[in-house]
Amino acid sequence: MTILLADPAPTRAESAEPPADPPQAPAPPQAPEHPDHPDHAPAGRSLLAGTASWDRVADKAAKATSTAAGAIILVALAAVGVFLLAQGWPALRAGPDELPAKAESFWTLAGPLAFGSLWAATLALLIATPIAVGAALFITLYAPRKIRGLLAAAIDLLAAIPSVVYGLWGLMVFAPLVAKFYKPLSEHLGWIPLFAGKPSATGRTILTAALVLAVMILPIIASVSREVFRQTPPLEIEASLALGATRWEMIRMAVFPHARSGIVSGAMLGLGRALGETMAIAMVLSPTPFLMTFRLLESQNPNTVAAFVAQNFPEAHGTGVNALIGLGLILFVITFAVNWAARRVVAPKPT
Repeated sequence: MTILLADPAPTRAESAEPPADPPQAPAPPQAPEHPDHPDHAPAGRSLLAGTASWDRVADKAAKATSTAAGAIILVALAAVGVFLLAQGWPALRAGPDELPAKAESFWTLAGPLAFGSLWAATLALLIATPIAVGAALFITLYAPRKIRGLLAAAIDLLAAIPSVVYGLWGLMVFAPLVAKFYKPLSEHLGWIPLFAGKPSATGRTILTAALVLAVMILPIIASVSREVFRQTPPLEIEASLALGATRWEMIRMAVFPHARSGIVSGAMLGLGRALGETMAIAMVLSPTPFLMTFRLLESQNPNTVAAFVAQNFPEAHGTGVNALIGLGLILFVITFAVNWAARRVVAPKPT
């Protein structure tokens, strides 16, 4: 017989768990790591600090350079205005014996010349702007990619031709060519005041001069217009075409709203070039002193400020030089006013 003996019951001492370790005292607080302390600086921190300091120096240098450039432009503009005003002031009190072309007063001389400058430049702008914008649209949106660069280069090449070459071309080639059309134009459209009067046989009229100026300013307007047409968001162009718009409707609703200010800016640049053009006008135009007329085909035409100054400066002396400088001040004010008006036109409307 086998007798099984049960394990003896654990004693109280054995059943008790071992005592827990006594609580330890909290570690003393450590000082936080300071990034600028040499013992705690991360690797490469000194290199980054040096780069940041150089960036601050470069930023200050760029700001100072930009400020200086803007100040130089303003100072130069103010210096030109002060010079023209100081040198032209004596001509305001000059008499007929001291002024060019024996003018009765300075304003009698300046008025017709300012009119001629504005009239010739306006005609050139009206002729050149539609052609330039149309050429820019064709190059940007219609022309095949293979010939876009060639057409753009051909138009831009017109801007590199000197004005004296335009003057020679207008005098020897263009004026005799267009003179053949002036007589029938006067016969059929003579009832319009612009085309009234006896047409010039030589073709050296204000209309011929305006056409030559239009050729000269065309590449400026076309280049600026071409660049602003390229900035039209492609998504708007594609969306217009996807909604069923024709190419012209897409241009009218998507391209022109974005390019409006750029077209006006390009036109004003061309107008400034036309207002200050000298040699081409002096060689092509047959002027009459103190004349103000809107007729385009007659042999008697108003002169421009720039051409008059170029024609009379070699023989001017004394107060006559002051009078020519005063005419330069008139042209300076006209150009400034035209640019100010253009900025007002393209300025965003307040909402």
